[in-house]
Amino acid sequence: MAKADLILAIDQGTTSTRAIAFSLKGEPQATAQKELTQVYPADGWVEHDPEEIWRATVEVTKGVIAKVGAERIAAIGITNQRETTVVWDRKTGKPVHNAIVWQDRRGAPLCKKLIADGWEPKIQAKTGLLIDSYFSATKIAWILENVAGARAAADKGDLAFGTIDTFLLWRLTGGKSHATDVTNASRTMLCDIHKLDWDDELLKLFGVPRSMLPEIRENASAFGMTDPRELGASLPVAGMAGDQQAALIGQACFKPGMIKSTYGTGCFALMNTGGRAVLSKNRLLTTVGYKLKGETAYASEGSIFIAGAAVQWLRDGLKLIQQAGETERLARSVRGTGGVYLVPAFTGLGAPYWDPMARGALLGLTRDTGIAEIVRAALEAVCYQTRDLMSAMISDTGTEVQSLRVDGGMARNDWVMQFLADLLNVPIGRPVVVETTALGAAIAAGLGVGIIPDLKAASANWQQEREFRPDMAEADRERLYAGWKTAIGRIRS
Repeated sequence: MAKADLILAIDQGTTSTRAIAFSLKGEPQATAQKELTQVYPADGWVEHDPEEIWRATVEVTKGVIAKVGAERIAAIGITNQRETTVVWDRKTGKPVHNAIVWQDRRGAPLCKKLIADGWEPKIQAKTGLLIDSYFSATKIAWILENVAGARAAADKGDLAFGTIDTFLLWRLTGGKSHATDVTNASRTMLCDIHKLDWDDELLKLFGVPRSMLPEIRENASAFGMTDPRELGASLPVAGMAGDQQAALIGQACFKPGMIKSTYGTGCFALMNTGGRAVLSKNRLLTTVGYKLKGETAYASEGSIFIAGAAVQWLRDGLKLIQQAGETERLARSVRGTGGVYLVPAFTGLGAPYWDPMARGALLGLTRDTGIAEIVRAALEAVCYQTRDLMSAMISDTGTEVQSLRVDGGMARNDWVMQFLADLLNVPIGRPVVVETTALGAAIAAGLGVGIIPDLKAASANWQQEREFRPDMAEADRERLYAGWKTAIGRIRS
């Protein structure tokens, strides 16, 4: 009989669902991926079909199992797009509405009212979050108020809520396990991050019955066994983490002050602050980084809504490129943008501005502006937004950033990584395995079943593929960034 020497990670993201089997050294052995449809029912609304997510998850997971053999899989880890909200019927397992995606802004009017009513300081103190429709609470409230029969069913205890990790766990275990982990719970705006439990005052505020909510567990836990009818095998689900915290684990940022930035659909930077939950004075978020082996680490987080999604827009919306890979060549083909700035506030601005009404703009156009300048401006915008986050983090924590570990699809673009190093004036480290979100879920699962003994063993596997060192004159760096701040001011006013 083959030895169980692999960990299978399910990585359910905003634009695709993937499964990757990792060796115990963190090396990908087999992978399968399926793209995901996004639904836009109204301006600022974004949804997914939960059944499509489920079908894709089963397909890619079975695909990887077929390649490596179920007997080799020691455990499954799940990582997911955070905040995205599913409410389903406990008896049938059927969702009562489409999943409302993290990018969705329909909760903005409720958020505006809560801020006007003076709730923000209390909510930030308990949850570490700012009041924003980004988080799950307003999404659940919307479903309960707008889906016929949902409020009555919830009050009777017939409905279950989950972020995508919880929904997938429920389905994988045949409805036996209704649980989440500390990181996903910390993104709902319903969890007291100091007690790591649901908060009754916030549940009452948003009208969410406690009976809807999953049990909160550590990231490495016995979450449940898969139903053989779903995957063809009974396997332990032993690790779960929201995508950005999973990347923090996958990047082995286990010491306070270590920082990682993930470039996917959005961009998310997290700084490990250890056992200290640092409340931000610069409109960043305080979140649970992870809880492993009984120890909780908090993180300071900056969230940018649009990163890789801007490149998708260039490709699918404007038809300026045919594939994302063309952007690096185009950016290199010009000496600069000619003063052009793209502010990709397609669904509002995230940290540190938190302006849900801001909309995107292309500024500084002249008769000389061409496709290359616009493409370069889109790539530069990701770096400018990262600098916004870094400045706020340094101010909040008093910790100077010594280096930055990067991951995600855009981290493969050498031009973007060099511009990022230049703009931040710190070295950028790109790991051998850039799929660190999936890797983090695998590490949590490995810790959950004991096949990875401790965090020291997990850290030992992290390897740098390339370092990008700053190589830009200080005057140029500050001139470019000042132009960005001017562009931000234009769209906010």
